[in-house]
Amino acid sequence: MSYPSDLITEAINTIATLPGIGKKTGLRLALFLLKNDLAYTERLVDVLHRLRSQIQYCKQCHNVADHEYCSICTNPHRDKGIICVVENIQDVIAIENTAQYNGTYHVLGGLISPIEGVGPDQLPISHLLERAAHEKPQEIIFALSTTIEGDTTHFYITKKLKPSAIKLSSLSRGVAVGSELEYTDEMTLARSIKERIVLE
Repeated sequence: MSYPSDLITEAINTIATLPGIGKKTGLRLALFLLKNDLAYTERLVDVLHRLRSQIQYCKQCHNVADHEYCSICTNPHRDKGIICVVENIQDVIAIENTAQYNGTYHVLGGLISPIEGVGPDQLPISHLLERAAHEKPQEIIFALSTTIEGDTTHFYITKKLKPSAIKLSSLSRGVAVGSELEYTDEMTLARSIKERIVLE
């Protein structure tokens, strides 16, 4: 597809490199920026520049932060006796949006994946072990993906933490609310039966 301006072409190609955005959306966004005031574009550029240059990663949990420590780790109302281990920042946001968890987090920034060349040493797992030894939490919750990589990471960390007296738990897995059994995969169904809830 050809465009009437090299600058538009460059803008579209750059915008289209963002995840989930193709050339058509890139064109729409480029034209949207052209139609708006220059001040709007300058503000957007400034926000993106500050996001990229000033964002930090929490020294405690590796979540995104405006300062050395994130707002969750510095919140005096959070339960410091519980650590929830997650793969990425999106998982922190998802759990926070439930408003059902009041502990702290440990963001791994990935999962152990030999196929992709990601080993335990490339993730902040040793820092989690240090936290566990130093903070002595009552419980560590594993909220990792139900994939081979997620299970491998879970197994590896659990094995390392086994000698401690810390309670280790993971999110329950089962049939989603509103789903039909015939469309549920065998692994999920089997786990749901195995981890069934006893009715009082």
